[in-house]
Amino acid sequence: MKNPTRNFCGRTRREFLWQTGGGFSAAALTSMLAGDGFLSPGNLSASESAGSINPLMAKPPHFAPKAKSVIFLFMYGGPSHIDTFDYKPTMVGMDGKTVDVPTFGRGGKKTGGRIVEPRWDFAQHGQCGKWVSTLFPNVAKHVDDIAFLHSMTADSPIHGSAMLMMNSGKILSGSPSLGSWATYGLGSVNENLPGYVVMLDPKAGPISGAKNWSSGYMPATYAGTVFRTKGAPILNLDRPKGMSQEVQRALIDSIQQANDRHFAPRQDNSDLESRIASYELAYKMQSAAPEAVDLATEDEKTLSMYGIDREETNDFGTRCLIARRLVDRGVRFVQLYSGGAHNDDNWDAHGDLELNHNRHAGRTDLPIAALLTDLKQRGMLDETLVIWGGEFGRQPTAEYAEGSGRDHNSYGFTMWMAGGGIKGGVSFGTTDELGAAAVENPLHVKNLHATALHQMGLDPNQLSYFYSGLEQKLVGVEHVEPIHQIIA
Repeated sequence: MKNPTRNFCGRTRREFLWQTGGGFSAAALTSMLAGDGFLSPGNLSASESAGSINPLMAKPPHFAPKAKSVIFLFMYGGPSHIDTFDYKPTMVGMDGKTVDVPTFGRGGKKTGGRIVEPRWDFAQHGQCGKWVSTLFPNVAKHVDDIAFLHSMTADSPIHGSAMLMMNSGKILSGSPSLGSWATYGLGSVNENLPGYVVMLDPKAGPISGAKNWSSGYMPATYAGTVFRTKGAPILNLDRPKGMSQEVQRALIDSIQQANDRHFAPRQDNSDLESRIASYELAYKMQSAAPEAVDLATEDEKTLSMYGIDREETNDFGTRCLIARRLVDRGVRFVQLYSGGAHNDDNWDAHGDLELNHNRHAGRTDLPIAALLTDLKQRGMLDETLVIWGGEFGRQPTAEYAEGSGRDHNSYGFTMWMAGGGIKGGVSFGTTDELGAAAVENPLHVKNLHATALHQMGLDPNQLSYFYSGLEQKLVGVEHVEPIHQIIA
């Protein structure tokens, strides 16, 4: 006998009412609760959170945060830790000696090589007595605000995959970057600017390009937005020629109304809603973005402090000052690249170590110190996490038979953090006496990522995004601890 409840093409009446209703009541309730701040990433599923009407709506953290924003100073190419912040006095006088030390770089795995002793002198600084090389005389004045991580390790000694790992936690492309996870988890407090901004070196972008600030499998709303320091800060932001602001506003409204009339189930509609939110953001940014990069309101003392009045430091100093202005306006994550393209256009010192590092440290030392000073003077350093480092370090031995060039080293290298609830004047972890590999308290890139999320009030082991049948996480499936020893 035919089931009397099975009508309407084989569906029950309950199923028919739900499907023809399109879930309007549930969608309306979700929207109202989200607008009042009742729904957060911890209460919504990832797909619901990503598909909310405004994906960049500010969301509550998992717990009280120490940092509101992150500025990641990315030294693309791999600065040499043993020539900057990882003091190795036993190497002095060993120049040219052959030693048995396992290395792995672009030249493959080797078991020995010719020592290249540090090419710069080191001296102690601050109350903590931290040893810093003469490459960074200005940053050296801030060691009491900095936590140095001397035992960093990564999974790849090759630029492309190492860059992806440092940015996304994976050596393969397709995963969201750290900045994307931060904006996904917390949203943005400024509705007129992107939550995640990237500023590139004028030479060019880094290897792998936009994959380094991609939102991966998340909606494009969470991807990094590239800002320029000259001309229009964001490309393709201006209205089409001949279109008034009123017409543009009406066009956005019509798209929204069409979406409302043809509402599909939320899990199928998140991409369209994300694009509408992107149109809205572009509309608002047309005035907010130019104002954020306009330094005309900054006094001469500030401009000089950042080195904007000097040719060598003008570019990076300008970007550091814009980064401060952006976080002051509520931008969640800002990433600055020092170095672009290939070879000596970045920190990749395979040939002449002195020429390479003098060039890039000379361009960045003063602006970085100014950024730390400026943030501290304004009371912003406590709530802004500053990260410095590259995708890996460099080896203690020479890459070639002649010259001072060093190959890549992912076995042990240095990064540092300052502000945002991080202890100052501390050093954690060590490499061996030659700086070839981490030996005490080795740290992985995932620990760095976990620490950044933790300082922003996000549990790195709980923040997830449902994709391809799995609850994806920045730190992966295994539990990862933040670096508690450097957290104040």
